[in-house]
Amino acid sequence: MKRRNLIKGLALLPLAAGAITRESVLAASPGSGFSSATLTETGSITTESSFMAETNIFRSIGVEPIINCRGAYTIIGGSLELPPVREAMEAASQNFVQYDELAEGIGQRLADLTKSEWGMVSAGCAAGMKHVTAACVTGGSPEKLIRIPNLTGFEKNEVIIPLYSRNTYDHAVRNIGVTIIHVATPEELERAINPRTAMIYVNAVNGSFTGQPFSLEVIAGIAKPKNVPVLIDAAAENLTIPSVHLKRGADVVAYSGGKAMRGPQCAGLLLGNKEILMSAWQASSPHHGPGRDNKVGREEMIGMMAAVETWIKRDHDAEYKSWLSRLDLIAKKALTIQGVKTNVTEPTELSNKHPTLWISWDPAKLNITGYEVAEEISSTKPRVAIGSREESDGSTTIDIVSSHMKEGEDQIVANRIFEILSRKRSPKSEAMTAPTANLSGKWNVNVRYFNSIVKHNFTIQQHGNWINGTHKGDFDIRDISGTIEGNQIKLSSVLRLPGDQITFYFSGTLIGDSLTGDIHMGEYRTAKFTASKSLEKPVRKKVLVPKGPPLAT
Repeated sequence: MKRRNLIKGLALLPLAAGAITRESVLAASPGSGFSSATLTETGSITTESSFMAETNIFRSIGVEPIINCRGAYTIIGGSLELPPVREAMEAASQNFVQYDELAEGIGQRLADLTKSEWGMVSAGCAAGMKHVTAACVTGGSPEKLIRIPNLTGFEKNEVIIPLYSRNTYDHAVRNIGVTIIHVATPEELERAINPRTAMIYVNAVNGSFTGQPFSLEVIAGIAKPKNVPVLIDAAAENLTIPSVHLKRGADVVAYSGGKAMRGPQCAGLLLGNKEILMSAWQASSPHHGPGRDNKVGREEMIGMMAAVETWIKRDHDAEYKSWLSRLDLIAKKALTIQGVKTNVTEPTELSNKHPTLWISWDPAKLNITGYEVAEEISSTKPRVAIGSREESDGSTTIDIVSSHMKEGEDQIVANRIFEILSRKRSPKSEAMTAPTANLSGKWNVNVRYFNSIVKHNFTIQQHGNWINGTHKGDFDIRDISGTIEGNQIKLSSVLRLPGDQITFYFSGTLIGDSLTGDIHMGEYRTAKFTASKSLEKPVRKKVLVPKGPPLAT
């Protein structure tokens, strides 16, 4: 998943009257749960003046908080922990405890709450996936565990992944050092399973849905007779009790704790087969081995348990209605602008199950695009994180998610969007400035990353303002394209690998035969580059084509 380099602001709010106290958490008997008074948001309504207050802890270090209208993205903080979660974490911080005993107590409590065989808390969903992979590779043997990622001599060292499940988060599986085997059909899965198969990893996306030709049920039906465990990644999903994925045949399901459940941001929830999860805990911190770097504290463990308890007691229908109400307020304000249209989509699947407001218009009439609105509203105060896209009919759109807004923030967002869209602007000129030079040819490129300088190459063909060609990176060659206006160049290339994608955006200035500028790489931040035209002359060699078939030797 999952994507803007933004930082989520957390307001420091007092507890509501009747909220759970440290003493009541410590005194609570197993299964007592939390009172309904703890399930609502706390604090006064957020206003623009309160949001902009200089007392915000993030402003004390020069970081500007953000109103989250994007959803539970880790890059902006995931979600805001609910009061019972914060209270439980505070209570857990007051005592020492033996972590194996804690894991067993929580494992059983989670099992009881979720009607699963066992439960485990990890340092995020991805860490949990890593630990489950280690468990399936080692079978619980510490002799194997401490050798990871060198799997030489291991009986199990392969993980099968359906092609539709490849994604950026399967790094967690690959971190163990396994060989990834791709399959696209049930027949290919049947042939791929062998004595070295440690596990099958499935991402809970469309291809895995019930009724699809290569669904989770189909995969589990092939895997179970061969005793191959199936792990399904349901990070952004709503928790179902019992988990729908375990009922459909998965052995372990992994959730993010800091998304829909609004538990600790640095926690994940694993449910399923007890034997596998006991081995996964063995592979997790505080135990030494490949998972020691994924430390989960007693605070997160208890906080995650509290989040599950709270999930069961939350009024999900009332929450959803409040999300729709916030979107309705924003939409009504936007619709007072001539030419603006709105609609709300409501997903039926479990992942990111929240309504989304789409605001669209003709960019030629308002003289601004959705991308430009998203850039302005996220970079000027009060900052708001929204999405944007361009439609096939020529219209432009911004999208707003309300599930992680606090009460009152909808009014701030409505006012900001209205102010930006209603502002008078002059029509934009479509004319492009004539280029000052022709860049066609080969270019030697030095890329300055944070702590290294590497050599890349461009091969460019220029036609007027337009540039096409190739970009040779660290390991491979991909297409590059862009523009030159005057002496300003803008180029982009995309590195695509199974489960991964990195876009390089080059912006620079041409001075003589040299280019210099910046590279924006999305979540991987920025780099600098310089480029000079290659003086190397192409090799010229006549080609002699044989006149007939070679003579027998």
